[in-house]
Amino acid sequence: MILNYINGVYVTAQSGLTEPLISPATEEQIDTLTWGNTVDCINAIEAAEAAFKGWSKTNVYQRSAIIKKAADIMRANIDQYAHDTVLESGKPMAEARGEWAVAANLFEWYAEEAKRAYGQTIPTARNDKRSLTIWQAMGVVGVITAWNFPAYNPARAWAAALAAGCTLVTKGSEFTPRTTNNLVKALAEAGLPAGVINNLNGDAAAIGAEFLSNPIVKKISFTGSTRVGKLLMDGASQTNTKLSLELGGNAPVIITPDVHIEALAKSSVIAKLRNAGQVCIAPQRYFVHAAVYDQFVKIASETIRNIKVGFGWDADSNMGPLINQRQQQQVLQIIADAKNAGATAAEGTIPNNKGWFVPPTMLTDIDAQSAAVNKEIFGPVMPVIKWESKNEVVEWANSTPYGLSSYVWTNNINDAFFFAEALEFGMVGINEWAPHGTEAPFGGWKQSGIGHESGSEGLYEYMEKKLISFGSL
Repeated sequence: MILNYINGVYVTAQSGLTEPLISPATEEQIDTLTWGNTVDCINAIEAAEAAFKGWSKTNVYQRSAIIKKAADIMRANIDQYAHDTVLESGKPMAEARGEWAVAANLFEWYAEEAKRAYGQTIPTARNDKRSLTIWQAMGVVGVITAWNFPAYNPARAWAAALAAGCTLVTKGSEFTPRTTNNLVKALAEAGLPAGVINNLNGDAAAIGAEFLSNPIVKKISFTGSTRVGKLLMDGASQTNTKLSLELGGNAPVIITPDVHIEALAKSSVIAKLRNAGQVCIAPQRYFVHAAVYDQFVKIASETIRNIKVGFGWDADSNMGPLINQRQQQQVLQIIADAKNAGATAAEGTIPNNKGWFVPPTMLTDIDAQSAAVNKEIFGPVMPVIKWESKNEVVEWANSTPYGLSSYVWTNNINDAFFFAEALEFGMVGINEWAPHGTEAPFGGWKQSGIGHESGSEGLYEYMEKKLISFGSL
């Protein structure tokens, strides 16, 4: 059974309730997890508050040594950790291993970056006055993360908050609790003191409500849907709880006619189908210039039909299932609605067995205003739209409440700058599918989030600036 971790001890939920953990690839039960509620959350918050008194007083080199050791433990156990991630998420083994490698990198990077949280000395207008600023840990932080990247999503928040000197109460997804548990095990083995991190499995609504109402919790970091993010904002307005929100996306891809279209069409399919399209920064709406549209569609169609969909532990599998049946049915409905509206579909194949699989699908002959283009699909669906006017395609790309990531493929430096400055998104990838990085700020505009993760900006999300002023000198 997968247990809660509170004050350095693995415990069952006070209610005694449990929930099954189901494999998305086989629909079979692979484990059981304890199911906590408000009582467990309060116990965890109180443990984190008690631990904060000591953890925040350790110097940054002491904290960094533990965090760096945890990164080393993750690397040493990457095969086992990745295996657990594959079983519960369905993603291919290569993707799971890559995710754990990045998670370890995040812990190592923040172990080092925390040593550079410098303050300032401020020149004053009085001879008898001296002013300076310092950064201090915020306090107890509640972290709720999603299932699509169950190691990477927590690592971004946990590593930064711990390095800053905060203590944590965390809730990973109930669909991927083994992965969250392995992160906790690595930190405990590295010597993290009891109570510094407390991990809960249980009722997300009850845990989130306690995070919002409990004055001990100074901040909530949330990765998930825009809908839930809005609920947290509503609640935080009553308590003035600080928030970091990494929410939904609907990333446009603008392809100009001067690119190597054969290579790009192939890489476009691979980028779209990473984690079966269940990626907040996934390229979603492909705007292809009319001059290369037909060639792009032909090559991408052939590529998508040759994608091997299967079990994540199969070496030749390129794509796994969606995380649950609800997600599967939502994506299948989007495809069906698009077809009924006249779209043409190029589809791959899926295994003839159980599992929440969806065939990788490219949609053409589709209107730029349709639901399949404007809704966050979170699945292996690739709408392709033809464009001719740069101003028009920018208008289409920006016509969304989301503003997380966007992509431009061009060999014209003028077009690169034009699109990069015109797109209303927190991240713009020019000729690459990975605009983010451990050392770079990750954040969205509009309804895609508040605050930043990764980079030095991610560290300061968990610290408060304090002005210290000396007078009468």
